[in-house]
Amino acid sequence: MDSIISIKGLRKTYKGGYEALKGVDLDIKRGEIFALLGPNGAGKTTLIGAVCGLVRITEGTVTADGHDVVKDFRKAREKIGLVPQELATDMFVKVWDTIEFSRGLFNKTPNKKHLEQVLRDLSLWDKKDNKIAQLSGGMKRRVLIAKALAHEPEILFLDEPTAGVDVELRRDMWEMVRKLRERGVTIILTTHYIEEAEEMADRIGVIDKGQIILVEEKRALMKKLGQTEMKVELKAPLDGMPPELSGWPVTLSDDGLVLTLTMKGEDSEEDASAADFIKKLAAENIDFKTIDMHRSSLEDIFVSLVGKTQ
Repeated sequence: MDSIISIKGLRKTYKGGYEALKGVDLDIKRGEIFALLGPNGAGKTTLIGAVCGLVRITEGTVTADGHDVVKDFRKAREKIGLVPQELATDMFVKVWDTIEFSRGLFNKTPNKKHLEQVLRDLSLWDKKDNKIAQLSGGMKRRVLIAKALAHEPEILFLDEPTAGVDVELRRDMWEMVRKLRERGVTIILTTHYIEEAEEMADRIGVIDKGQIILVEEKRALMKKLGQTEMKVELKAPLDGMPPELSGWPVTLSDDGLVLTLTMKGEDSEEDASAADFIKKLAAENIDFKTIDMHRSSLEDIFVSLVGKTQ
């Protein structure tokens, strides 16, 4: 699969010497959903701004569908739709008028059929004649997405798209993103809701302190860095770790009442190891009361990765 966005050696230094991006190299594949994760101040929004032509690049190159975002700004920007974090639109303009205007900004010929479909997909059609100020917060955010899609971009940036919206609306927006991907739109998503990335993304990128510290397919990332912990609560405390368990990746709590087995690998391998461990306990006459299994989430992995760079 070819790259639709290619970022090479990207640096951004602001007045005063603050370096927000430090030599970022990143390729986004055509048609994928790419989630960019990072703590506040990591450089996510600066990176998006550089690609979209909103932030002046200090050093490096960025191309969007083969067009240099500096040397061929208009062509590059036509390929991109951007949904910003902030609700930046005229509150006293009607929904239809604002998306029609957005399409015109990119010198696109009028296409009422396309605009109607965008509004219907976002459950905004019945609000087309409402002023934006009359809409709920969630509906206003949908209008931002409609504006970004009005000129039929091939690349869509969603910068914290579900910040401040309720769970039901968030799920609706996830479904909309999947439909866009099915139509061939490449989605780049930044989010604080890590379950959002875990739910939707094909690949995950982690940025911290202006540097990309990891890019990996989601499934491979979960397999490589994820782990499963099985906590076994015993009926009676152990004085120390039984020598029969010395070959297992297991620890004993200070009170001798909980054995914790830590496993890495695929689910099937973990399940087999867990079953073998329980059989081993039975064979050694170690009685237990409860078993609790916890598999790493993407959030666990993210916290671990960012913690290592502190």
